[in-house]
Amino acid sequence: MISTNDIRQSFLDFFVRQGHEAVASSPLVPRNDPSLMFANSGMVQFKNVFTGAEQRFYSRATTAQKCVRAGGKHNDLENVGYTARHHTFFEMMGNFSFGDYFKETAIEHAWTLITKEWQLPREKLLVTVYADDDEAAGLWRKIAGLSDDRIIRIATSDNFWSMGDTGPCGPCSEIFFDHGDHIQGGPPGSPNEDGDRFIEIWNLVFMQYEQLAPGQRVGLPKPSIDTGMGLERLTAVMQGKHDNYDIDLIRSLIEASADASNTAPDGPHAVSHRVIADHLRSSCFLIADGVLPSNEGRGYVLRRIMRRAMRHAHILGCQEPMIYRLIPALMRQMGGHYPELLRAQALMVETLKLEESRFKQTLDRGLKLLADEVGKLGDKVPLAGDVAFKLYDTFGFPLDLTQDVLRGQGRGVDIDGFQTAMARQKAEARKAWVGSGDTGTDKLWFDIRDTHGATEFLGYDSETAEAEVRAIIHDGAIVAKLDVGQSGLLVVNQTPFYGESGGQVGDTGAIFTADGVEATVTDTQKRLGDIFVHSITITRGSLKTGQAIELRVDGQRRNRIKAHHSATHLLHEALRRHLGDHVAQKGSMVTPDRLRFDISHPKAIDETELAAAEIEVNNHIRENSVVITRLLAVDDAIKSGARALFGEKYGDEVRVVSMGAIQPDTKNAYSVELCGGIHVGQTGEIGLLKIIGESAVSSGVRRIEALTGKAALDYLAQQEARLYQAASLLKSTPADVVNRISNLLDDRKKLEREIADLRRKTASGGNGDGPTAKEVGGIPFIGMVVDLPPGDLKSFADQLALRSGDGVVVLVTTFEEKASVVVRVGPNWVGRISAVDLVRAATPVLGGKGGGGRPDMAQGGGPDTAQAVAAIEAVELALAG
Repeated sequence: MISTNDIRQSFLDFFVRQGHEAVASSPLVPRNDPSLMFANSGMVQFKNVFTGAEQRFYSRATTAQKCVRAGGKHNDLENVGYTARHHTFFEMMGNFSFGDYFKETAIEHAWTLITKEWQLPREKLLVTVYADDDEAAGLWRKIAGLSDDRIIRIATSDNFWSMGDTGPCGPCSEIFFDHGDHIQGGPPGSPNEDGDRFIEIWNLVFMQYEQLAPGQRVGLPKPSIDTGMGLERLTAVMQGKHDNYDIDLIRSLIEASADASNTAPDGPHAVSHRVIADHLRSSCFLIADGVLPSNEGRGYVLRRIMRRAMRHAHILGCQEPMIYRLIPALMRQMGGHYPELLRAQALMVETLKLEESRFKQTLDRGLKLLADEVGKLGDKVPLAGDVAFKLYDTFGFPLDLTQDVLRGQGRGVDIDGFQTAMARQKAEARKAWVGSGDTGTDKLWFDIRDTHGATEFLGYDSETAEAEVRAIIHDGAIVAKLDVGQSGLLVVNQTPFYGESGGQVGDTGAIFTADGVEATVTDTQKRLGDIFVHSITITRGSLKTGQAIELRVDGQRRNRIKAHHSATHLLHEALRRHLGDHVAQKGSMVTPDRLRFDISHPKAIDETELAAAEIEVNNHIRENSVVITRLLAVDDAIKSGARALFGEKYGDEVRVVSMGAIQPDTKNAYSVELCGGIHVGQTGEIGLLKIIGESAVSSGVRRIEALTGKAALDYLAQQEARLYQAASLLKSTPADVVNRISNLLDDRKKLEREIADLRRKTASGGNGDGPTAKEVGGIPFIGMVVDLPPGDLKSFADQLALRSGDGVVVLVTTFEEKASVVVRVGPNWVGRISAVDLVRAATPVLGGKGGGGRPDMAQGGGPDTAQAVAAIEAVELALAG
């Protein structure tokens, strides 16, 4: 039997032989389409190529693209596990022509691969074409020899693809496989087409038009081809299966789930194993591509997927986290083709284990609430929407998870009620929101850009520049000038001032004109991505629109910023090397005074790991290597080994910043990253790095704070001054401070023990004679007011127990002007009287409430130290009664 991995490789190899470039799968998080949550087809990474916005060195490509459909309009989550072909994660194989070959070659390639290379039986195949696509129908007759009854014309949008309301579009041709008349269903276009007999295995999109507006469509000058073949569906056909979950790859994950849970892979738990197998793939691939579980956006979708799998592990009876234990099985199946899985394996294990441990803490409570509410409902009555929302809001149960639980009971959820509850919560949150009111409207900035264009940034090479004033904004409106003493916002045609972005704060400095106008620049921000906006205050003269000015950056401040920024790059690489390849930057803030750096890491970083990273960074600083910056195309930059930051948007060209010595393992500089910020010329300019803090930001994200250069030296000088001050107070040398403090602590503990012994001796009479017991209600009794810390009362009561004949001991202390009372009852009397009852007789007398403990020893207290004797008398009275 041919394996899934062999089928994938044979597809790619076939098209490479036909002159196609084998292109690696793009990340699941699209880099070029913000409208998509995840890549859901093979053409996503080529979207800009098809529209002409991007050029590649090849005109033919083939891929096996990893895809996720679990959010937005492409959401298959609820059906996964219950049907034969729904997945959240799947692989889409495809071949693409960018203005190269068209319909005839695409059809010929498809038919050759399916029937000659893979030898699928021709009699089992039929195709669809768009209703008026006579050309495609004729080509299928000519190339494949298909009769007209096996070329089905479809008039609906199912067979006409478009990128959007406007843009490239064209007819489709789908290839179907007939699984046999023993399975219910009819061919596409028939009344029974929704059955499972005829399964689409390949869709060929003939991109030949451009949609300009509704009703307006013109031919593309270079028609293109975009195809998509689901690997799981095709493998099922080639392995003689009708269910995708029976193919070798997914079946191996199902069996791993069964083995880990000690349950049968089929039978009553089959759905749970199918869900776990599918969701394991989605979770691991998303984590490998930089997505971590959270409560919003992509992270929330990941958390939904993970929690659905974890609930099914709970159904299987797993008491401990189980999903992460399946990762080795996934590595064996898919790690060979997707090396990112191997690089992120440690992060996947930690993330899945931590998330499942946390979810188990809330799962039982949520399921109990759900069971209680369902118990109140009649047969088949849907669950109230507000209850489903409470599960979501309080216990972190996504709606689809609640629906999945109820599905097995044949019960639904009141979706409208859920949405109403959600809307009510959002409305309440909206009422509580107060806007900042400190930014101009988008319209103002769009108007400025439309009129004057983007700002050209010159600050990589210079700290000064001449420019022309293009726009002045004061109190939210465009004005002609600013007078002395006034503050406003300034837009110029070009600037050396860096606008805050990528974690690096904006530059400050000054502005001058030839006729004596002066202004200070207190901040620089970006608007709409490419308009640099300077916050200024006029200190002399009046600044007017159209005026020529000179801009000067505060060089000393920028140098401190550059040092901190370059240090983050070195620190990023050092942490990755010491903690693992899963480490990725999740945010940063670079200021003149310090750096703040967030990374993906599932647990606290211990002091040893931080110290090792710090030493490594400082070694590279001392090497004083040249920092090299290059402009490259994004793909070339990634191929060169540069690390892209997750979530960052990159244009056609990117800046690649390299620093540190060449590494033998990669032949690249120590640190190579895509970065638009400003950096030192040589690493020695950083001076020194000192890590001063490490903390948690959110689940799976740690924050490191550090100082460089003068800020680090100032910090170390302060620490040294404190050390010398401490040594002086201890009458020691700095080198001996730790030993001196350790000895003092030992001496203090010894003295505290001696003081406690002396207090007890004093309280008992000093020479050991001490108090003698009397009888109260026939029970030996000792009651004393003592000058002991409250913490010593219980041990002293035990000491006096022998003198009381193991009866009742009552001790009241007024130590440090607060009354505390302890009552001890000997073992012979515990069944008859309770220390808790007796102490509660004394506590109110002291002005306190309650008191508690065990039947043989209880404690209470109050603020009224003058009533110490009266409290003992109250216990005697209670005992006598």
